[in-house]
Amino acid sequence: MSAADKATGHAGEQDKSPDELRHDVEETREQLGDTVEALAEKTDVKAQAKRRIDSLKGTAQQKQEEVKAKATAATPESANAGAQQVVGAAKQNPLPVAAAGAFVAGFVVGRWTK
Repeated sequence: MSAADKATGHAGEQDKSPDELRHDVEETREQLGDTVEALAEKTDVKAQAKRRIDSLKGTAQQKQEEVKAKATAATPESANAGAQQVVGAAKQNPLPVAAAGAFVAGFVVGRWTK
């Protein structure tokens, strides 16, 4: 093996048959194709951003579910019962609730227009 063969990695290629050389060329083409695909993927900023956004959405949804579960677990039954009483009273007598809603809406609109 000559020094040039060692440097280029072509040692013994003279001993290979044409079929072996064709096979080597096909393998090299496949490897080159894989390399080109990997480079194209790395340079596709839009696809990378979309994958990142999808990942963040999944993480945010998971955190939201965890917080909701913790809040539900931390809420005492008396608070839930009190909320149900308020809803029931509002359904039985909706006029005070409507008046309070109108007052709050007027207050917000008044503050917004100043």
